[in-house]
Amino acid sequence: MNRLTIIVLLLLVVGCTSGDKKAEDTQKVDSKKTEKPNVIIFLADDLGYGDLGCYGNPIIKTPYIDKFAAEGVRMTDTHSGGTVCSPSRSALLTGRNPYRSGFYYIAGGRAHLKDEEVTIAELVKEVGYETCFWGKWHLSELEKDRRDEPGPGEQGFDYWFGSTLNAFEGPQNYKYFIRNGEPVGEVDGWYCDVIVAEASDWLENKRDKTKPFFMYVSAHEPHTPIAPPKKYSSMYDNPEVDELEKGINYGDVERPDIDLSQNKKEYYGTVTQLDEAFGRLMSKLEALGIAENTLVILTSDNGPEAPVSLAESLGDWEDPIRDYCFGTPGVYRGMKRFPYEGGHRVPGIARFPGVITAGTESDVLFNGTDILPTIAYLTGAKIPTDRPIDGVDAINALLGKEVKRDASSIWFYPNHEDSYFRMPQVSIRTGNYTLLGYLPEKGDEVSLHDWMVNNDPSRFELYDLTLDPAQKNDIANKNPDVAEAMRTEMTALWREMRDEGLASKIGSK
Repeated sequence: MNRLTIIVLLLLVVGCTSGDKKAEDTQKVDSKKTEKPNVIIFLADDLGYGDLGCYGNPIIKTPYIDKFAAEGVRMTDTHSGGTVCSPSRSALLTGRNPYRSGFYYIAGGRAHLKDEEVTIAELVKEVGYETCFWGKWHLSELEKDRRDEPGPGEQGFDYWFGSTLNAFEGPQNYKYFIRNGEPVGEVDGWYCDVIVAEASDWLENKRDKTKPFFMYVSAHEPHTPIAPPKKYSSMYDNPEVDELEKGINYGDVERPDIDLSQNKKEYYGTVTQLDEAFGRLMSKLEALGIAENTLVILTSDNGPEAPVSLAESLGDWEDPIRDYCFGTPGVYRGMKRFPYEGGHRVPGIARFPGVITAGTESDVLFNGTDILPTIAYLTGAKIPTDRPIDGVDAINALLGKEVKRDASSIWFYPNHEDSYFRMPQVSIRTGNYTLLGYLPEKGDEVSLHDWMVNNDPSRFELYDLTLDPAQKNDIANKNPDVAEAMRTEMTALWREMRDEGLASKIGSK
């Protein structure tokens, strides 16, 4: 009897004792659930917790993702494994905190996903899976003339089509796609539409129908630059949207004094465009008759980006494409990069017919590092035992049940400028409590690398997210025992990961 069959039997038993409706739903499990499931991870880029209709956005229309949520579970305590791009992608693929793998910031310099790291793709290939990757990689250089680092092909993916970075030249008619190591040249269409079309074609024509598959789809959108077709942006060019936008929370992070409001329709339209692309991929699963035996997880790599004007204090750094950023973390504090909740709490929706009851909600924490062990459990793959794995099998989070953890989840970002975003560097979660830690001030003569590896968090804030989701009321002084216990764990985890990352020869950017 395989692991998936055991899960289904447990669900049937629970369903029979938890009300007629739940029992009726779980009894719809058919014989296909004894097969190894297909798995799809769909990763949006910079999509905020509050950017989808099913997460309460009053403006952005996302009917296909909303329908997907109604067919599965909408998780309200899902987190990316990092607060910025490359670290979170490393955590997703390896199940390890990114600091362990050498990522404290984005890929570049000497920081890339190294050969010795073991990915989900490599694990499931060992148990008979075919694997494919589509879209933004951002864990190493993929271009042949610059490439001396492992790419998707070396990290377990049988077939891949994507790019090293975001579509910084613009998402339309992108010129730098690479297929299995070979440049493709300019491809007509928008980034998310192109990778979904490629993935759909692979599903229909190129996959080995005798094998289950693991598919990782990583969109550029709604990371800037953005330029959606006018049919999407025009949906949000009206006075009603202008009025509704006034009530949107941007993580309690200061926004520019200049008027950027004319740009919001581009952001909102891009999210709707991404929604339709995702809907086409789900329709392809239905058309091919494989939706019933496919686990699909939709999430984001970090919280929403903030406009560039926040960085004016850094002098001549300019990045005006960020002035199109109108993503929101909902009620939470912080944006992309912030260790506050808004930097890493993201949408998390999963559908697995017959296993996940349709239309449910889960408030159980699910972290990006949990994806590898959860998929390993469902597929029968063996988790590496020769290295720390920070994630846990969190299938229960998808079912709204308690997940046992031996350690708190931890996030960080190496900010060191008091005038830049004004944020701590580290956070951990224990139950409903979150502790934020600040490293000592960095001197101008000290490199970022030396500052991080030679210091521990020394100043702290404590919040109860049940009572204070916006993290406005620091309760560390009122709860010294909780704060001290979490401080001790934070310091131990920080040192452990830092030392392992140092052994990985972290770059000194």
